[in-house]
Parts: sequence; structure tokens; C-alpha cells
Amino acid sequence: MSFSGTYTALVTPFSNRRIDEKAFERLVRKQIKSGVDGIVPVGTTGESATLDYEEHLHIIDQSVKLAAGKIKVIAGTGANSTQEAIYLTREAEKLGADASLQVAPYYYTPTQEGLYRHMRAVARSTRLPIILYSIPGRCGIEIAVDTVRRLAHDCANIVGIKEAGGNPDRVSQIRAALGRGFTILSGDDSLTLPFMAVGAQGVVSVASNVIPRDVARMVNAYASGNVALALRLHDKYFSLFRDLFIEANPGPAKAALAMMGQMRDELRLPMVPIAAASRVRLRKTMKACGILK
Repeated sequence: MSFSGTYTALVTPFSNRRIDEKAFERLVRKQIKSGVDGIVPVGTTGESATLDYEEHLHIIDQSVKLAAGKIKVIAGTGANSTQEAIYLTREAEKLGADASLQVAPYYYTPTQEGLYRHMRAVARSTRLPIILYSIPGRCGIEIAVDTVRRLAHDCANIVGIKEAGGNPDRVSQIRAALGRGFTILSGDDSLTLPFMAVGAQGVVSVASNVIPRDVARMVNAYASGNVALALRLHDKYFSLFRDLFIEANPGPAKAALAMMGQMRDELRLPMVPIAAASRVRLRKTMKACGILK
């Protein structure tokens, strides 16, 4: 199964501290209609660390049902605890997810050997394809290129990586170590085209919560050789890509969606809505991009 293209790292809408089912359905249906290749529920952008097990699995279940085979579902089932990651991944497999996104364990900053054994244990617990997720800015560690190589060699279902370390050299290094059969997805919207230029095959996007059709157009244009169109879209939305991280994700993304009338601007503690000054800047950027009038 191929995982190239555009995958939206979905926000989880809330209303009065509960999951907003109607807003979530609208969000997923918009993704399908806009031509993305898949969705990634309950990852970082989905505030997974603030959800209990029942809510976490409910979001995956709803994602699979709403996707209805039209787009892929890569379920965020990574965790700080190996046993928790195994549990969530097995449950996601039962629910019909197409793949699992496995973030590097955070807080404890395990050694590379610890990372290897953690990911190997998760991979061996499931038949789902596994996409590794290296985001050192959040986790304090990166999944080293040699660790990625070892895991891909030893676990046939580890098929790709979401690379969110901000370093195009890593893409080249992983590609050299593993060849083109191993999928690399950008984890940063502003770096999607630079990463694709050196071998990545797409993006796990925050911005496509807001502009799914244009993110998908940009990725598809570059992949098909229409570099000029891809660059025009990148240039048009670069300020949005930047300002969706003006504060910690997913605060700005939820603020943008609320400005568009698609959901409430509600997060779970310790996350809070973005500051007034950030909101003014984000609104200005959205108007300049033609998203708001």
C-alpha cells in the first residue's frame, strides 16, 4: 500500500469539553471532497495526549467509518509507554485503520537502542503498516537514520517516516540508506516542497485542515512535474504555513477553523486558545491568502 501524497493531521473539535461529533464529521467530509489522500486522526494536532482511551479509539473508529475506503486512515497510536502504543495500535487495526503513525516516545528520551526496541515491539504486535514519526522539537530526541534503517530491515511493516525535524539533509540521508521504496513524508507544511525536491513523497499537513484542496494540488503538482504550479501555491500560502505555528500547534489551526465558522475555538488544558495579538496576525494572513474576506 502506497502512502504518498497529502495526509491531513486532523484537529479534534471540542464543544464544552466533549468531542464535537458534528464538527468532526464536517471536517472529514471536507477532506474527502477536497481530494486529500488520507487523514491522520489523534496525532499531535489531534491533541491525543489529552484524550482518554475511549475517546482516542472513538475518533479512530469515526475516521474509518467516515472515510469509508475513499481515503486512507493513518491512526495516531504512538505513546510514551510501549504497552500503551501496542494496545492502541492493535485496537486501531481492529477498527479498520489503514496504517499507524508511531511517534518517538517522549519525556524519557530513550537511547537509540531503546527507540529501536520500542518500535520493533509495536511493529511485531500488528499487521498494520507503520509510519515512524520523528519530531525532536516535541520529543527531545530524533529517530536516527541508522535506527530507521535497522527498523525497516527488521520489520517488514515499517514502511515510512514522517520527518518533522526541519532538516532536508535527513531526507537525503534516509533516502540513501533505504532507497525509494521507503516512504518519507514531510511533517512541516513550509518544507513540503524542499523535502520533495530531495526525495520525500508528500506531507502530513496541518494546513490542510484549513486549505485541503490547495495543499493537495501543491503536492500533486510537484509530484507530476508541474513545479511552476507547485511553487505558486507554496508562495501563496507560505505565510499561512508559517502563522499556523505562530503558537503551539494546534492552537492556531483551531483558531483559523473557528474564524471560518467550522468549529469552536476550544482546546483542552494545558493548551489554551491563542493570544489576541496572534489572532489578529493570523486573521490578517488568512485575508491576504483569500481564505477570509
